[in-house]
Amino acid sequence: MQFAIQNCPTEWTYRSGKAYDDPFNDVTLDVVVTDPDGQEHTVPAFWAGDQKWCVRYASPLVGQHRYVTVCSDPENRSLHGQEGELEISGYTGSNPLYRHGPIRVATDHRYLEHVDGTPFFWLGDTWWMSLCRRLSWPDEFRVMIADRVAKGFSVIQIVAGLYPDMPAFDERGANEAGFPWEPDYSRINPSYFDAADLRLGALVDAGLVPCIVGCWGYFVHWMGIGRMERHWRNLIARYGAYPVVWCVAGEAAMPYYLSKDRERDHALQRDAWTRLAAYVRKTDPYHHPVTSHPTSPHSSRDDITDPSVLDFDMLQTGHWDRDSLGPTVECVTRALNAIPRMPVINGEVCYEGIMEASREEVQRLMFWACMLSGTAGYTYGANGIWQLNRRNQPYGPSPHGFGWGEVPWDVAYQLPGSTQVALGKRLLERYPWWQFEPRPEWCSPHASAENYFRPYAAGIPERVRVVYFPWRTGFLWHSDGFRVTSLEPGLHYEAFFFDPVNGHQHPCGSAIADAEGAWHIPGPPNFQDWVLVLDRAGVGT
Repeated sequence: MQFAIQNCPTEWTYRSGKAYDDPFNDVTLDVVVTDPDGQEHTVPAFWAGDQKWCVRYASPLVGQHRYVTVCSDPENRSLHGQEGELEISGYTGSNPLYRHGPIRVATDHRYLEHVDGTPFFWLGDTWWMSLCRRLSWPDEFRVMIADRVAKGFSVIQIVAGLYPDMPAFDERGANEAGFPWEPDYSRINPSYFDAADLRLGALVDAGLVPCIVGCWGYFVHWMGIGRMERHWRNLIARYGAYPVVWCVAGEAAMPYYLSKDRERDHALQRDAWTRLAAYVRKTDPYHHPVTSHPTSPHSSRDDITDPSVLDFDMLQTGHWDRDSLGPTVECVTRALNAIPRMPVINGEVCYEGIMEASREEVQRLMFWACMLSGTAGYTYGANGIWQLNRRNQPYGPSPHGFGWGEVPWDVAYQLPGSTQVALGKRLLERYPWWQFEPRPEWCSPHASAENYFRPYAAGIPERVRVVYFPWRTGFLWHSDGFRVTSLEPGLHYEAFFFDPVNGHQHPCGSAIADAEGAWHIPGPPNFQDWVLVLDRAGVGT
């Protein structure tokens, strides 16, 4: 009998008494677990080097779990038919990922939640290359973790070693044990993933959900679908017991930078990643949410051929400073109105400081425009972190010959935009944000295709209203001003301005409907962007 804790990964090992020349390719091992409800789960084991396989398992169900091994070589009795029992007891700690369990899509398909029904606010950060040695373990990696946890981030988007913006087997992508695959893609390098285990485990232990991106999309041309399935099987076996989210590929349908036939490669990648997303869904016994990171300005649906293989829709909407606002709002609106309905996350837009632009005011603009337009979360990014520039050792050029900037990671993680989008999350978390609906008509004038730099509004009728005023609205306060409209007759709201730069609040009286159902908004303290909150219960004040 083995013992484990609810929602926490537990691991055990099998050693083969029979020697295989190429164990990674010659043998597969699964463990069929029967949970206390009588449901069977086929959990893949991973090859751990030499003649050793490991299985990791976790469950939200307390009680006795029985298991038996199934090997592709049934004559190998040291791997096939091995039985055991696992007793899982309740979790009593404070880590929200273990207390509430892993993430799933809520029943209304508008937001994400833990398996116990607790809503999950996705505030992501972009650490694409942070499994490589250019961010040292453990000191530098833990500096980043501590900062993001203190600010209130909840997700880290991270690539499983097959990176963007570099050719295959570029030394910039290696970790302490080398590369994730052998140079001819004949087999994985287990030692690479042993090192990755430490980093990903540290994220989870800190309460951060890893959004694991299997690779960048064009790797499927170099590896083929068969090897890419083996790559994903290894990731599911290693990390499926963790509270993770799967992203099948980054920029899934984008051809390699130096492709000679981009149209052909684009079509082949769309088909391949549709098939591979279906493979991930079939292989993962935990049914973690599956998405894909798209090209810009698109959604996940655009980079595959069958949206039913996705659980939520991830967007990438441009890096063109304020000029990305219109494409961002249009992409969000299209994704929210698409069928089948899915939660929508903007997974990449306007990294802070990229191309010496997209500073903190743009970070606030994109966060609030997305959240009040209906997204279930938002991912921040900082230039210098995603590619891990180091002092006196910038990342350097991408295959197309240009670099993206030289700000080192230890400067980039302290850029003010990360603090300011996290302040926005903290404000929204005072309310049942998962029940918010976009209500642009609640403010006059408001953002539209004619002018995306007008206010954005969302909330819950008769409960709370939140309005974001982009900085370009500033001088309108001294002309016609703004009104909250469609106010419910006889209801009393307390109103305050929230400063999205520092989180300070400025009360601005009671909001009560006039004869036309409107309330004229008083001017804020100064010219900048502002968030107005109308709160019936007084929670925000």
